[in-house]
Amino acid sequence: MAPLTSIRTEGNKIEIVDQLLLPHQVEWIPINSVEDAYDAIKTMKIRGAPAIASLASLAIASHINENLNACEKLGMCLTFTQSNEALIEYIQPKLDYLFTARPTAVNLGAAMRRLSKVLHDAKEREFPSMETAHAFVAEGRAIADEDVGRNKEMAKHGGEWVLEEAKRRGEQGEKVNVMTVCNTGSLATSGYGTALGLITYLHETGKLERAFYTQSTPYHQGSRLTSFELQTLGIPSTMLCDSMVGSLFQHRKVHAIAVGADRVVRNGDTANKVGTYNAAVLAARHGIPFVVVAPISTVDLDIADGSQIPIEHRPSIEAQCARGALYPPTDPPQLATVLITPSGLDEKEGVYNPSFDVTPAELISAIVTEKGVAVRGEDGKFDLSGIV
Repeated sequence: MAPLTSIRTEGNKIEIVDQLLLPHQVEWIPINSVEDAYDAIKTMKIRGAPAIASLASLAIASHINENLNACEKLGMCLTFTQSNEALIEYIQPKLDYLFTARPTAVNLGAAMRRLSKVLHDAKEREFPSMETAHAFVAEGRAIADEDVGRNKEMAKHGGEWVLEEAKRRGEQGEKVNVMTVCNTGSLATSGYGTALGLITYLHETGKLERAFYTQSTPYHQGSRLTSFELQTLGIPSTMLCDSMVGSLFQHRKVHAIAVGADRVVRNGDTANKVGTYNAAVLAARHGIPFVVVAPISTVDLDIADGSQIPIEHRPSIEAQCARGALYPPTDPPQLATVLITPSGLDEKEGVYNPSFDVTPAELISAIVTEKGVAVRGEDGKFDLSGIV
């Protein structure tokens, strides 16, 4: 079966699969405006740091391109295309607006800054404004197009490192078992995936025995999305509840944990789906290598350590409910959202619901990007300069 995808485009037309309905219902949603993209990112209809950066870039690029097409049809320039200053005045607020949709994911901010740089560089060099606008559109589309190739590169780097590390530790056998957290595959990126891409690479090369993945509550990205992707790809896999990680490490052989990232800072501290830190602590207790797989755009060298990473907190009701299909199954599935907790919990103090936690660098064995693998030096610290 073909791999899944989160975004599909045709010209200026953009559609995303509503990930809140997966795996029981596949519904494609049109993204007709910058506001539509913001809403899809904010409400987690699309999620995954690379995917939301791609959608935001495509949405603003398509918006500008539609206006450029209108210029050609009218035979005249619209007001905001008449100078580079006017372009900046029109576009920059939209870039700033998109960035606020999910601030922890550094890819989104990096993409918006990259697009902003196109505008400001053109102004400094006094490029014709129409040329600037076309360059902006091309850059927005390039951000999305680059994702698949780099994912395959980092998946290979990470997969080979896991195999070599298993050999170095004297592990017997040709295949490895790898556990992951959350969803980091094609649904979280523009294709192939980061940490799930590593697992896919090992499967494709005949080196994977089994993948393990946590449910990743409260949004169940693992049980809903990772399970769907692994099933689609035919990869042998086992789901476990988030609270069962320690038990898994006690009773099953796991050669490595591979996770994605929403932000990796200069010292190697990593923000990722909440529950990642728990898995890292347990991995350290059991001596299991813990690998972070993420594109260069996820690395934020401007931040010294994890204490400075802004952590998004989601509405409390999201942790109080579960969504899925009614059981026993029906055809078609009947989707429902149910309240698990007592009603009336205090919205501010009754529920603790961060989207992310920060794993300290000391618990991380390797950080992988499309440029290669970084491990801690003799001083126990990461030097990320060789992989960014």
